[in-house]
Amino acid sequence: MNETTAVTRPPEPDFSVITDEELRAYRDAENRFRASGAARAILGEPHEGAAIGWQEIALPGRDLPVRVYRPAPAGDGAAAPPAGLPLVVHVHGGGFVGTAAQCDWTSSHLAARLPALVVSVEHRLLAPGSPLADAADDGWDVLRHVVRHAARWGADPARAAVFGESCGALISALTAVRAREAGLDLRAQVLVNPVADVTGTMFDHASMAEYAPDPSQALSTLRLFQRLAVPPEADARAVSPLYADDLGGLAPALVVVPTQDPVADHGRRYAERLQAAGTPVRLTEYPGARHAFLALPGLEPQAEAAQAEILAFLREALAK
Repeated sequence: MNETTAVTRPPEPDFSVITDEELRAYRDAENRFRASGAARAILGEPHEGAAIGWQEIALPGRDLPVRVYRPAPAGDGAAAPPAGLPLVVHVHGGGFVGTAAQCDWTSSHLAARLPALVVSVEHRLLAPGSPLADAADDGWDVLRHVVRHAARWGADPARAAVFGESCGALISALTAVRAREAGLDLRAQVLVNPVADVTGTMFDHASMAEYAPDPSQALSTLRLFQRLAVPPEADARAVSPLYADDLGGLAPALVVVPTQDPVADHGRRYAERLQAAGTPVRLTEYPGARHAFLALPGLEPQAEAAQAEILAFLREALAK
């Protein structure tokens, strides 16, 4: 991906009538914009104290790109990168469109200021033949791979956390459950404007009625997301953290909810379920903020406060 070439952002299509071919073309053009220097006025400038680069991880049946953020070497760069860093596995939002590069602002700040190794998953995007279960496998497999090979990555496997935004928060929540089941101890999970329900009750929340009224582009986007996420024959509960059978014994959670968000109640209800199951959880609401606000510091004034809260939460959770 070319991150510096100025490109023009494509117009947003009508997601209620978009064809598969049109969706692929829009996704490719939109992701080129999000990975370009032209987008940084909206998405924020990376922290100068972080080194950023793409790598590929060999996973079962596929090679998956990840975007890697490390504290930049001091001085002339000759020093070896620090070892034994805490690990944050990040998952970007977007569902059927999105790239790890759109989150450079926050991921680079975490790498430089915690400091930490941040590995952001360029998961398979939702499309016909690529359901949410595939993206969920990508999040889990990257975490498991980096923890297993922590020394090679310069990470401390005993200090790991997951962090996701929107659909990425859904993937991170599922990853936290899988980590518990596999006996992999996570220190924390950070879930920002999470989508937590892709079942038939996905739209049965007051925040949906208020912020994604029918008809609206927001509602069309969410309906397309649901259609692509769960094929008709699939079990939607299996990829809906809100309906997980057991949410006890999970890593302590920070759930960040912008109030002017159709899925705000997803985050609130999921935090309630975590608390009821005995998992430590902090729910923080940002009044007036919109969906994906953390990734839009050029537009959303509360993005900096949310980033600072996440940084402080992870610094405490990942301390030695």
